[in-house]
Amino acid sequence: MTTAQPVRLRASWLGAGVIAIAVAFVLGVGLGPVSLRLDRVALELLDHVPGIDVESGLTPTEAAIVWDIRLPRVVLGLLVGGLLAISGAAYQGVFRNPLADPYLLGIAAGAGLGATIAFVSGAGDASGVFDAVPIAAFAGAFAAVVMTFAVGGSGRRGASTVSLLLAGVAVASFFTALQTYVQSRNTDTIRQVFSWILGRLSTSGWDEVLLLLPYAAVSTAVLLWSRRTLDVLAVGDDEAATLGVNAKRVRLLVLVAASLAAAAAVSVSGLIGFVGLVVPHAVRLAFGTSNRVVVPLSFLFGAAFLALADLGARTVEQPAELPIGVVTAFFGAPFFLFILRTRAVTFR
Repeated sequence: MTTAQPVRLRASWLGAGVIAIAVAFVLGVGLGPVSLRLDRVALELLDHVPGIDVESGLTPTEAAIVWDIRLPRVVLGLLVGGLLAISGAAYQGVFRNPLADPYLLGIAAGAGLGATIAFVSGAGDASGVFDAVPIAAFAGAFAAVVMTFAVGGSGRRGASTVSLLLAGVAVASFFTALQTYVQSRNTDTIRQVFSWILGRLSTSGWDEVLLLLPYAAVSTAVLLWSRRTLDVLAVGDDEAATLGVNAKRVRLLVLVAASLAAAAAVSVSGLIGFVGLVVPHAVRLAFGTSNRVVVPLSFLFGAAFLALADLGARTVEQPAELPIGVVTAFFGAPFFLFILRTRAVTFR
């Protein structure tokens, strides 16, 4: 297997990612069912920067829309998109498989079961930090990952990428079967469950953002720190060992961090597809295959992509909203098919 030479992360590429986030941020905060002038929204945001005092011209109601409704939702979308994309990039790097995504080890099925149980029990009727749905979804996703590692690492040779993949498929099937059984016994909650499964970024303020921030900070820091080592793993475990890299330890660390990122994102947003699959591919097409480039840029462009997708979800049929998973699939699936049609899918 041939490997690409390590590529240094350029400041201009980081700048492009930051600009993409800035554009998504401004559009997401400025546009919506209630029409607000973008220049006034920008002034309202600047007015809260220390040392800057400007008059935005927004009414108290319009300012409340910006700070209490749109801004936390946009920030949540940026965090979720970034976590799903960086998790997908890490999974693809560890498994050296271009089809790997954040839901590979049963996270989606586990989160779906946890959320379904919360809805069925009636515990998911609260909001913010008191809403049991994110907690139950995270617990289900975490349980699925733990079970996958327990099953995939129980062989004589311990955990390997192949055994983890097979274990992930088995665990996902098991949790999906349990979720289907619970749904069939409680048909009155099917609409709530399907609404969550299709993805949503509805917030009750900043609570969801605060819940997600600690997981985002820890997992992102670990994955960014490990991005160079992923390039070493690409040459094979034996070659990595000669360079002083413990391949099994690094692989476990990256998978745990990536799984934590995906589980945390899914717990507050539902099952949003294609972000962790398509965004890393797009980054590789534009900037190269080195993980030291793909991992950080996937976070930036994944954040911008999901924030813009959420903007489309809440404005295309306003005042009604589309499930955000429908929007990401609408753009992500054709893009992925285009890649498959126009070039062979190879990895490093």
